[in-house]
Amino acid sequence: MTLTELRYIVTLAQEQHFGHAAERCHVSQPTLSVGVKKLEEELGVMIFERSKSAVRVTPIGERIVAQAQKVLEEALGIRELASAGKNQLAAPLKVGAIYTIGPYLFPHLVPQLHRVAPEMPLYIEENLTHVLRDKLRNGELDAIIIALPFQEPDVLTKTLYDEPFSLLLPASHPWAKRDAVTLDELDDSKLLLLGEGHCFRDQVLEACPTLQKGDQQHRQTTVESSSLETIRHMVASGIGMTVLPMSAADDRYYSSDLLVTKPFKTPAPYRTVAVAWRASFPRPKAIELLSDSIRLCSVGQPPQ
Repeated sequence: MTLTELRYIVTLAQEQHFGHAAERCHVSQPTLSVGVKKLEEELGVMIFERSKSAVRVTPIGERIVAQAQKVLEEALGIRELASAGKNQLAAPLKVGAIYTIGPYLFPHLVPQLHRVAPEMPLYIEENLTHVLRDKLRNGELDAIIIALPFQEPDVLTKTLYDEPFSLLLPASHPWAKRDAVTLDELDDSKLLLLGEGHCFRDQVLEACPTLQKGDQQHRQTTVESSSLETIRHMVASGIGMTVLPMSAADDRYYSSDLLVTKPFKTPAPYRTVAVAWRASFPRPKAIELLSDSIRLCSVGQPPQ
């Protein structure tokens, strides 16, 4: 039994004429007749009642033809699925990002992707690196946007951009009048950091060696928060200052008479942002387009 033979009997049942059915199937009449006969012999029943003047479907033939129609429709559905699979940009993409990247990247990334791949909407999740890592491994996410270093077996990474850090401080602070600040000065003032588990916290501590010289008791860090936005509000209230990635540095909520952003003197600290995905992920074109779109709409710089 083949799909071709099923198509023959469905068409013959519709036309009730061997010549017309053969013409619709783009085969000769003998070819169609042999195919129908072969299927009847395989099934052991007569699907059609033949006479010199007409072709009629038998009662059992009607049921067989109806089932054959369903099989042909399902086969067409399989072809359509395969066709859609060839278009790697025609299905949702599940993307995760760490908390210090997602809120500042996605408002620019989503409209950019919508323009270039309207049939590829994003499922978005923000979380800590280790949670995103696990969800990437088990298939809950297709790609994750993280800060390097990041290593995982059978996972590929592509460097996207380097993002400098900047200093956010109250406008009343004496440093607000400076053009830039040096890293080794941060030990002299209160510094607000993200809590344990955030890789950006570790990157700030690594970039500012003076913060690690003293013991924990004598550090000037007074608050550890779960989000950069919460820290921004506390800086605006005057509690202290913080280090932000460039993408989060604009003072979106407060005027310049409350908050001021200052760059660091060269060499300025920075983080390297990358996208990671499973090596077995079957839509490399989607990852490529995602990477290109992130680079296009990010505020970072080409990797150093």
